[in-house]
Amino acid sequence: MRYKLGFIGCGNMAQAIAGGAIKGGVLQASDVIASDPSSNNRAVFQGWGCGVSDENGDVIAQSQQILLAVKPQVFPVVAADLDAITEEQVLISIMAGVSSAGIIKLLGRPCRVVRVMPNTPALVGAGMAGIALGDDARPGDDELSKQLFGAVGEVVELKEPMIDAINAISGSGPGYVFYFAEALEEAAAELGLGRSARKIVAQTFFGAGKLMLESGEDPAELRRKVTSPGGTTLAATESLDHDRVKEAIQKAVRAAFTRAQELGA
Repeated sequence: MRYKLGFIGCGNMAQAIAGGAIKGGVLQASDVIASDPSSNNRAVFQGWGCGVSDENGDVIAQSQQILLAVKPQVFPVVAADLDAITEEQVLISIMAGVSSAGIIKLLGRPCRVVRVMPNTPALVGAGMAGIALGDDARPGDDELSKQLFGAVGEVVELKEPMIDAINAISGSGPGYVFYFAEALEEAAAELGLGRSARKIVAQTFFGAGKLMLESGEDPAELRRKVTSPGGTTLAATESLDHDRVKEAIQKAVRAAFTRAQELGA
């Protein structure tokens, strides 16, 4: 095979993964080929020096491993192109909800599938990805995936049934954070912080996340340390508890988990 990795789909996530891998020295641009119906998306890869095509079959015919970066709803159409994949090739899927068994069922034969659930902070090198070997994958088939996603963030190895769970937490998690940030920014504006509101909110989230990672302490302990008796943080968290915000967040995560399973079905 001419290329070490082929991308089917050249959207934002594929660009983040490929760009991070090339920048981090995991792959050379000449190791990569990508296909996409969008000439603009292909142009990004072409600008790096990667091979490009508007035909998925070109990627499959020339790549040792193939990264499937398409939406689950599109996969039944793309699956027809994957008919040419051999048992010597590895298919890396970042599709939410679609199990290795589901992929194999559509292909109609066994396939070495590695499932990965990344998230959008990979776009800035701060992603979180769960990686799992599919039913027909061989030991070591996930090595390249661990290198690729490690170049754009952190990686955890999972059993495949846990992929839907990590999708509900870190896959969709940035959306929950942005939802909370949106509310904080609006509140900051109401309090008169004006143009500084976004910077204040963003840095607060960044700092809190960094503190949690580097201190090694659990969130409850960190919250206790910033909550003084009779203070402002206590007033806020008591209000959140009164409105059962924690339960609402947990309910939202369960809804995301259920939706991931529905997509697979």
